[in-house]
Amino acid sequence: MGENGWRWTDAWIFVALVIASGAGRHRRSASTRRPEGVRLADVLSTADHLNQAIPERHEVENAVRRLLGAGLVTVSDGWFRITSEGERLWRTRPSAGLATMVDTVQGALRRRHTPGSADWTLAEEEHAAAVQEYVVRSIPAPRRSPEGQSGRG
Repeated sequence: MGENGWRWTDAWIFVALVIASGAGRHRRSASTRRPEGVRLADVLSTADHLNQAIPERHEVENAVRRLLGAGLVTVSDGWFRITSEGERLWRTRPSAGLATMVDTVQGALRRRHTPGSADWTLAEEEHAAAVQEYVVRSIPAPRRSPEGQSGRG
């Protein structure tokens, strides 16, 4: 694949963003004054679940630049959103199981869109903060002993 073609990481980040969006779960009405979309920690969390790896800063930055340039996503004030064109790509992709979803989306990207190039930067500290937020959220709460039991036998 040439340097200008879609990369697997582009599809990985796109799928993670779509799934993290939760089919409208994070959408906000205009009256809430909160933007629609998801935060980076949510995208990283979903990407980790898809591929058992947290995307590196440069992977996110490069993928988002290409997806932004292709008109499939937007980013504003730290909120990542799927555009109507991105939603259309997602809805019309061939169906696939979770294990092959990223590969399927990469194929759909190759057939239907040209990667773009947008001027967008993800600062190292923003990525690190999002990773930290995700890691802290992922730590299970300690198990509590049932009331009245001290744990001694």
